[in-house]
Amino acid sequence: MSASLEPGTVLTEVEQSERLGVSRTPVREALNRLQADGLVASHRGRGLTVTTISMHVADELFDIRLAIEPLAVRRAADAMLDTASDATEARARFQDLALRFRTAEQQWHDADQPAVEDYYDLTRQLDRAVDETCANPYLAQILTGLRLHLARLRRLSQHDPARLAASAGEHARVAQAIAAGAPDLAEAASRIHLQLALQHLRLRIKDDIDSPQDPE
Repeated sequence: MSASLEPGTVLTEVEQSERLGVSRTPVREALNRLQADGLVASHRGRGLTVTTISMHVADELFDIRLAIEPLAVRRAADAMLDTASDATEARARFQDLALRFRTAEQQWHDADQPAVEDYYDLTRQLDRAVDETCANPYLAQILTGLRLHLARLRRLSQHDPARLAASAGEHARVAQAIAAGAPDLAEAASRIHLQLALQHLRLRIKDDIDSPQDPE
């Protein structure tokens, strides 16, 4: 989910099938799924349009995220205490992710900044690692559905390099704490990251309201 379509964008079967080079049947199925997930909505006379995202919605999403994501991170860290070989592989996976986030953090500080989508792909890899390690498929399923909407919040944050650098460091601490098998530390690091992300969103939206751009 890249959130590349602007809210209000009209989506039609014919146009999307031509754009993607596929028949209308899979496009229709995809649009139905998007509507079921609340990512598009039907408007009389306009068809399906991409739904809007607001700070009010962000607050609601983060209420849920703060309740369940730190728990999933904690469970993933718990799994590192297992002496089985798969735990050893998982530890190495999180250690590698921590290192890659540290590298990204430095790159965001430097002129050689990574591509935004490459960085978000790295965050998705950490999400997958947590989902696959937390040993709770129901928790992972809820998070998967939630992330469909959370990805759209990136439009509100406007890909601020300073925030992305800080976020990379926060993700690195989460991954490192999981790899170390430190549930309390991992949960705390996750919660701090989420609170800082929400704070950044709120400040960004406030700045946009206080300093509106001149109309073109």
